[in-house]
Amino acid sequence: MQIVFGIDFGTTNSALSVYRNGSVQVVAVDGNDRSGELMRSVLYFNEEHEIYAGQEAIRQYVDDGAGGRFMQSIKTFLPNTSFDSTEVFGKRYAIEDLVAIILKKIKARGEAHVGCPVESVVLGRPVVFSADPVKDAVAEQRLEKAARKAGFRNIWFQYEPVAAALAFEETLQAGQERIVFIGDFGGGTSDFSVIRVRGGAFARSDRRSDVLSLGGVYVAGDKFDSQIMWDKVAHHFGRYARYKTMGKDEWVNVPRSIIYTLCQWHRIPLLRSRKTREHIRVIKETADDRKAIEQLENIISDNYGFFLFQAIEKAKCELSDREQALITFRERDLSISEEIDKAEFEAINGENIRQIEDCIDEVVARSGLTPAQMDTVFLTGGTSRIPRIRALFTERFGHDKLDHRDAFTSVVHGLGSSVPLFV
Repeated sequence: MQIVFGIDFGTTNSALSVYRNGSVQVVAVDGNDRSGELMRSVLYFNEEHEIYAGQEAIRQYVDDGAGGRFMQSIKTFLPNTSFDSTEVFGKRYAIEDLVAIILKKIKARGEAHVGCPVESVVLGRPVVFSADPVKDAVAEQRLEKAARKAGFRNIWFQYEPVAAALAFEETLQAGQERIVFIGDFGGGTSDFSVIRVRGGAFARSDRRSDVLSLGGVYVAGDKFDSQIMWDKVAHHFGRYARYKTMGKDEWVNVPRSIIYTLCQWHRIPLLRSRKTREHIRVIKETADDRKAIEQLENIISDNYGFFLFQAIEKAKCELSDREQALITFRERDLSISEEIDKAEFEAINGENIRQIEDCIDEVVARSGLTPAQMDTVFLTGGTSRIPRIRALFTERFGHDKLDHRDAFTSVVHGLGSSVPLFV
């Protein structure tokens, strides 16, 4: 009996499926019920050199008072050729080591479920890790190396939107054929494909000729959160503050690079370098908004960026169901209460939405078909629930063609369904 895992290692969440005896099952990987089907792709290292992953990492991080080293959005560093390792409490970890820790936990949970070792895996990958082909190749090589470090010997890759299409295909009856536009919205990338799907026995044939078009853009959930941080919250941390440089009587703005890094939650730890913290200390001495610079120091030293971005993400999600939301956050003497409405959210994210819109049109054009020739539009991922994003599809394809189900597990289910294409 052959058993193969499907692993969707995501920017925000990861998930596991098991292919066994010709069927696919999504397995809880961070809990025992359906709520555990998704594991946060985070790591926490404490000063005793203990390492935690997933929900356990978050719990331990909170219990330790946000001490230690917390890491998130690790996937976004895979194509970054200028980042290959980091030091944590005197020990150096390559990017592959960090990913392998998460994959190893998922592998162990899967093996406990099936009751035997498993050495084969189908890994999901975005259509574009990076627009640079060299960096894209580096990202896939690093992910493969991480999988080998985690204990897998047989490793295959499947594009995430193609995996979503295969999950949709299983809902078709034998003989049914559809042309489907797939939109897969993750934390780091939004990926799209046009694929011909068939119900029944056809589902296990070579699928390369059925993939009519692929495309992706490096804009997704994290980018929307970062935009909210930049426009609605960053002023609490000195975005508009000015200071006088040493020996000069002229005002200059806080370096954009510092605030820009602050607005990318996975990059906030980079601000902890001695050089950057010393620069911020110098800025504080003459800043016209000393309190904001002190709060900038605090978010870096107290390491509460994760919790702040959770508050931002919560408000973003609430805007999917209501016209207005409130970003609320309290830490030390910092108290944030910022209103944001749906129209404002769409306005500040106008450029991000336009990039997604352009990518959709390019993928349709490359397929050689028109929107009218698409039978179904299948959307997965949390960002696909944003009303303005959904409107991009209804405007092009019509509301009746939209199919939105299993938003967070369609890809991992499809990775399991991909197994017969490789083995």
